[in-house]
Amino acid sequence: MTDVLDLVDVSLVRDGKKLLSAITWRVAEGERWVVVGPNGAGKTTLLQIAGGNLHPSSGTATILGETLGRVDVFELRPRIGLTSAAVDQRLGRTARVRDAVLTASYGQLGRWREKYDNVDTSRADDLLAWWGMEGFSDRTYGTLSSGERKRVLIARALMTDPELLLLDEPAAGLDLAGREDLVRRLANHAADPNSPVTILVTHHVEEIPPGFTHVLMLRQGGIVAAGPVPLTLTAENLSACFNMQLAVESAGGRYYARGL
Repeated sequence: MTDVLDLVDVSLVRDGKKLLSAITWRVAEGERWVVVGPNGAGKTTLLQIAGGNLHPSSGTATILGETLGRVDVFELRPRIGLTSAAVDQRLGRTARVRDAVLTASYGQLGRWREKYDNVDTSRADDLLAWWGMEGFSDRTYGTLSSGERKRVLIARALMTDPELLLLDEPAAGLDLAGREDLVRRLANHAADPNSPVTILVTHHVEEIPPGFTHVLMLRQGGIVAAGPVPLTLTAENLSACFNMQLAVESAGGRYYARGL
C-alpha cells in the first residue's frame, strides 16, 4: 500500500511551547483514520501539518509523495480537502450555498472574476445532494443551521476531488439528531471505495463513524497509541489518553465511553 501521509519524528514549537513532539505516523491508501484526544492535545495542529498549512520545526512530513519544505504548497493544497472552524468563519454569510462549494475549485472563499461551467455547477449540486443539502443551493450560507453548514463544508472540501480529506471536528456543536445524521453520512462515505483517504479529528469516541479503520490517540502533543480501531480503542489506551479511568463499549460498529 502507498503512504498518503508519512510523518517521521515531527515536532512543532511555537513561542517556546512544544505543540507536537516526535510524531511518527503513516497513513496508507484506503485507510480512514480518527484522531482522538483531549483539548490541547495537538489534534488540530497535526491536521494543519497534514494539510500543508504548517511546517514542522523538526522531522519530515511527506504528503501525497511530496515533502514539506521541498514542494510548492500552493500546488499541493488543491489535492487536499479540509474542513475546519476557521474555514467556516471565513466564508461570507451572504454567499449562496452553491458558491460556497464552487469557489473551492479556485481556492477562493467568495466569488470574484473566476468562471465556472455547467460541469462545475453540476458537481457542486451533486455533492450538496450527497451530503443532504439538496434544494439548498440558492440559500445564503448565513441562514443555515450549524449542522447544515458542516455538511456544506464537507461538500466544499470534496469539490476538487482531493486525494486526502481532513475533517477537523465536523460534529462539534451539533445536537444529537445532527450528530447522528452526520455520523451516518460519514459511514457511507467511509464505505465508498472511491472516497479519498480521510482523517477525522474528534474529542468523542461516540462520533467515530462505522467503517473508519484506524485511530490515533494524542495527549500533550505526543502519541499515546495508534493502530486499527478494534485493537487500539481500548479502555486502557483511552484512559491514558484522557488521564482518567474510562470504560469503552461497542455496539453496531459504534463506540461509547463512560467514566468509572
